[in-house]
Amino acid sequence: MKTIGIADTTFARYDMAASAIDELKRTGTGFKIIRRTVPGFKDLPVACKKLIEEDGCDICMALAMPGPMAKDKTCAHEASTGLILCQLMTTTHIIEVFVHEDEAKDAKELEFLADSRAREHAVNVYDLLFSPESLTKRAGTGLRQGFADAGPVRQKK
Repeated sequence: MKTIGIADTTFARYDMAASAIDELKRTGTGFKIIRRTVPGFKDLPVACKKLIEEDGCDICMALAMPGPMAKDKTCAHEASTGLILCQLMTTTHIIEVFVHEDEAKDAKELEFLADSRAREHAVNVYDLLFSPESLTKRAGTGLRQGFADAGPVRQKK
């Protein structure tokens, strides 16, 4: 049985982990989920590293909602860099699911974006573990998590 780690924060304004867990359970079986919640997004790299090394997770999701201020964007970049480093140190995928507050025009759109991005990336996590060839089939299709897909530059023949 595979183990999926989910790390999220109290700083987020929406419970993206609940959406991701719900979507994973709808998508398939053959896994267990371990969730760890930390105060802020700069705490996510160590949370994911612990999920991988101490809890034996085969893959992780790191969910966060950086605020709109310049310092929030800087901290999000630092957290992202830490997550990349953690992936390299553990040779384990960590799917970063960040929703920046200023991506949405209002609270309703922010809720929609957080929910849909978490759910769409949950499917990606499942596919990375159980059906990686399905990702290959979607290569070059311009998929976007959260908002409408951009579509491919050229249609496949």
